Amino acid sequence: MIGLIQRVSEASVKVDGAVIGSAERGILLLLGIQKGDDQEKADRLLDKLLRYRIFPDDEGRMNRSLLDIEGDLLVVSQFTLAADTRKGTRPGFSNSAPPAEAEALYDYFSEQAATKVRTNTGRFGADMKVSLVNDGPVTFWLEV
Repeated sequence: MIGLIQRVSEASVKVDGAVIGSAERGILLLLGIQKGDDQEKADRLLDKLLRYRIFPDDEGRMNRSLLDIEGDLLVVSQFTLAADTRKGTRPGFSNSAPPAEAEALYDYFSEQAATKVRTNTGRFGADMKVSLVNDGPVTFWLEV
């Protein structure tokens, strides 16, 4: 399971021109689900994401987590994160989980997140337009 996290001052996701999810100060998570991922991995990634210290403290050091700042989380599925890009000039997607399996884990992850922080989501499998103001910029690749 792969999470590309970006510290944002605002973010939103649109489907067919309508905003379906947004976040203010917090994290935009682009979530890639691979073959073999399961609820245990989803739980580990969520725990890491919630406690990952990427927000500044009073001295400006990245020492606060999403939980510490009581920030927002916007979760957007992105199967392309699981792409194999090692060879050639066309990505391969054989590492991506099958759509039904990935959607179930995406839903599980989002539901678990919503029990801990304000959480909004994109729409699994949809053509989404994601907008964000990356604060910093601060971006990290998390993998479990």
